[in-house]
Amino acid sequence: MKSLLTSCGLLLLVSAPGWAQGPRELKGHEAAVHGVAFSPDGKLLATAGFDKLVKLWSYPEGKELRTLTGHTEPVYSVAFSPDGQTLASSSQDKTIRLWKVADGSLIRELKGHAGTVDCVTFSPDGKLLATASADKTVKLWNPADGKEMKNLPGHTEAVYWVAFNADGKQLASASADKTIKVWDVTAGKESKTLKGHEEGVLAALFTPDGKRLVSISSDSTVRLWEIASGMEKKKLGPTPDWPFGLAFSRDGKQLATGGYGGNLFLWDLNSGKETMKKQITRVIYCLTFAPDGKALVTGHEKGMCTITPIP
Repeated sequence: MKSLLTSCGLLLLVSAPGWAQGPRELKGHEAAVHGVAFSPDGKLLATAGFDKLVKLWSYPEGKELRTLTGHTEPVYSVAFSPDGQTLASSSQDKTIRLWKVADGSLIRELKGHAGTVDCVTFSPDGKLLATASADKTVKLWNPADGKEMKNLPGHTEAVYWVAFNADGKQLASASADKTIKVWDVTAGKESKTLKGHEEGVLAALFTPDGKRLVSISSDSTVRLWEIASGMEKKKLGPTPDWPFGLAFSRDGKQLATGGYGGNLFLWDLNSGKETMKKQITRVIYCLTFAPDGKALVTGHEKGMCTITPIP
């Protein structure tokens, strides 16, 4: 993922042939960028920093618009609400903060986790917020009033990631316990546990049709699962490093992964074949596709985001 203060952040724009629509690099944070997310209309980019800050940028201009302060520890993840009016951030300070995108003001702070909140995401209808934590739990919240709706225990180690399917009826969680769990959101119960990874699972996403899941792990593999049977259908890799970042293109045909060694990959989901490999030479902590699908935005150490065109 996953992953903005009043400081005057430096914005570094590096132009390149064929990339006249925007910057190649954004530099404003003073520590690692651990989360990136685009607004639904694609005009804003939010970044989560280990400098305890959340930043909002215009895209593709790359202008830093505002910095959101308040977290007291590194920020791990950011997510926009489906209507684009609210931004959620999660932190090592064990809290989730909801911000008004229009002016950067704090709407409310959510407390309840006993450990770092590694990931935050909105349901497709915006009525629920899901969080994953180092306290081994997944929680569901009502963003309208900040109340905890459900606590989903079951993982035996830290939970790194949560993601809804397209209709919001299922939730996937990825954990250091080497499993992916699929939850029935309405019932608040576990419906499936997917096992096969040999190390912790760092992220998992539903395919657009909702029938499959893709996961990445510190066992250096990317795996495709059939949800109904719980069976592993395809294994990609091994990659040359741990893949930290995971994202689907908007059409669902391509999968992007980025890793600890700075290796950025594109995969064709149907064939399972690698279609692009680039070396960025920086740790990739998070990534997302640009709104037009023509570039990948990745977060790195030293406060840097890189924008890599897709051939």
